[in-house]
Amino acid sequence: MKILAISLALLSAVALAIGTQMQNGAVGLQKKAALSGRSHLTLKQLTQLIRHPQWVSGLFISIAALVLQFSALLLAPLILVQPIGAAALVITSVLNAKITKTRLNQASMIAIAFCTVGLGAFVVMAHDVAVEPEIDDAALMQILTMAILLIAIFSYIFFVGASKFKPLTFILGAGILYGFVATLTKVVVKRLFNQDGFNRLITFQGELVTDGLTVFALTSMVAAGLLGAWFVQNAYASGPPDLVVAGLTVIDPLIAVSIGVVLLNEAMNAPWPIMLGFLTSGAMAVVGVFLLSKVHPEVNKASQ
Repeated sequence: MKILAISLALLSAVALAIGTQMQNGAVGLQKKAALSGRSHLTLKQLTQLIRHPQWVSGLFISIAALVLQFSALLLAPLILVQPIGAAALVITSVLNAKITKTRLNQASMIAIAFCTVGLGAFVVMAHDVAVEPEIDDAALMQILTMAILLIAIFSYIFFVGASKFKPLTFILGAGILYGFVATLTKVVVKRLFNQDGFNRLITFQGELVTDGLTVFALTSMVAAGLLGAWFVQNAYASGPPDLVVAGLTVIDPLIAVSIGVVLLNEAMNAPWPIMLGFLTSGAMAVVGVFLLSKVHPEVNKASQ
């Protein structure tokens, strides 16, 4: 099952890379046409994108990537599946360099290597130690508390206005929110189908607290997903697609993996050298994203 899950996650990474490139290109055209140099999209401009064939095609491919990723999450622990998306960063970097005819500088290649090697090492270590214990109510309440707090914070950014925040805010926001979407998806699917919640609900024998928390987790997942989609589109308008993918494929899995390790106990069998390896490889990936946001040639070109 783990090998199948890894294969699905890799296919998801390929679809994510292609979908991101297509949507980023469409948002870039919209930005040139209507933004007058601003780094964000208004709600009106977002709705106009729906009529752009390239954006719609990219959306459907990105949805296919999510379906593949969620299928992988059904088959294997969160800490094994989620980091594999880092493969999308390499694919997107190559695609974007060819399409925009932008030569990646050495610093950008080093940053991408940090992201990829860091998360790749994490997956290798997680393969042998990852487990899937039951998700109890206490752990879910902790996850929901953090999710609600973050949804409130990022909703504030949404209502205050994107123009008051830097491009990196959108990238971090998208990665953090989608990290919780992945986590809540894993939680909801497992509690419904592996912990018999679905049967209890359809037979009207649900447990008020246990199944109520599951439904609330589903609602929070949808809310985080919709808000995350807004951050992603603004991230596309703020920088090159490989920088956006770096945020999604590094910040997202780091959030999900941290929850998987600390609250879901998916690494309960990992010895301390492996845990130390998790911290080291995760830190390497974060450094890679930070470096890429500073040294990417398209970012430097835009700031000149």
